Amino acid sequence: YLDNMKAPWELLGLRAQYYEHVIKAMLTSIGVPLDKLRFVKGSTYQLSKEFQLDVYRLVSMVTEHDAKKAGAEVVKQVDHPLLSSMLYPCLQALDEEYLHVDAQFGGVDQRKIFTFSEKYLPQLGYEKRIHLMNPMVPGLSGGKMSSSEEDSKIDLLDEPAAIKKKLKKAFCEPGNLEENGVLAFVKHVIFPLSHGQDVVLERDDAHGGNIVYKTYQQMEDDFRDLKLHPGDLKALVEGHLNRLLSPIRDIFKDPKLKALTAKAYPPPSKAVTDDITPERLNIKVGKIIEIQDHPDADSLYVSKIDVAEDTGCRTVVSGLRKVIPKEDLLDKLVVVLCNLKPAKMRGVESQGMVLCASRDGTVEPLQPPSTSQPGSRVFVEGYENLTAADDQLNPKKKVWEKLQADLVTSSSLVAEWKG
Repeated sequence: YLDNMKAPWELLGLRAQYYEHVIKAMLTSIGVPLDKLRFVKGSTYQLSKEFQLDVYRLVSMVTEHDAKKAGAEVVKQVDHPLLSSMLYPCLQALDEEYLHVDAQFGGVDQRKIFTFSEKYLPQLGYEKRIHLMNPMVPGLSGGKMSSSEEDSKIDLLDEPAAIKKKLKKAFCEPGNLEENGVLAFVKHVIFPLSHGQDVVLERDDAHGGNIVYKTYQQMEDDFRDLKLHPGDLKALVEGHLNRLLSPIRDIFKDPKLKALTAKAYPPPSKAVTDDITPERLNIKVGKIIEIQDHPDADSLYVSKIDVAEDTGCRTVVSGLRKVIPKEDLLDKLVVVLCNLKPAKMRGVESQGMVLCASRDGTVEPLQPPSTSQPGSRVFVEGYENLTAADDQLNPKKKVWEKLQADLVTSSSLVAEWKG
């Protein structure tokens, strides 16, 4: 909030709760025990008389120059900074004393605040603390990672499809080691978490077969010398990311945590638009849990499909009875359009549509990757805005009908929009 009001005041408490849960989930995913972990809210001591008096004592010593310099790499820099942005380093320095810590850990972008603390805390009669720093991993788009630039970062709750899309677009120029966020992730995350074990880059025999790396330096040398293709490097990172994030995503399937996330980071309000783009479709991976013949229609099935919703499985009526046997559909992953207006089909309400493709008279449901999970979002490449889908498509606007006309199957049997 003090940093140019990046976080609204009314959301601070919710975000503190969110970060507590997500940090615990992150540490759990890499096997760190939580029994000695404790979270302390600043409000439990920052509103005390003692802390406020120390704020007055500290600001009576600190010059404008030192306050600006301390926050130069952390606080948003503007021509006419708010007083709050200069107060930020002062409060962070005092936190060390009031939290009774031995050390503070942060990225190298915190070094000027750490230097500020080492200079001023002793002047208040408090001990100088130890400061530990880790390198800053470049963003996926090159340069500094930014929370406001979606494609520069991987979020802890990103689904596999979003990770694949971001890595596909990531800057990873062959042989270039500078500002390479993909390679930096290998160096600072994958190899340290391997705990001395070999890192295996898996490839088809047709592309040279697997490569075993014992050290990061070997991999960096291969990339620099053009022996390691960016596509293979991205595939390695994608696999490791999904293994790391899968336990976190599983923890956040809890309805209470889903609700907390939505409240802490509410989606931006959507302007009403009549633009007809695939972003307006809410398409998800589903699993057919149950399938029966429609009691009053010879050509219809009635299915129960799991799309990982709190309300349970959706009932979906499909016209596949005469073209695909029930046993070929049961327990299979399918692709479901979830924001059509529910409609009764011969007396049974259908709450979605199973998307299929046809060629030369043969009809088949679209097949998501075998590693997909029910509830995962499905996007048209280039139209991946999570918040743009209509809550429910208005039948009068004919959104689905207009988009459906441009859905095609490529020669390699991949579903596409406008080819």
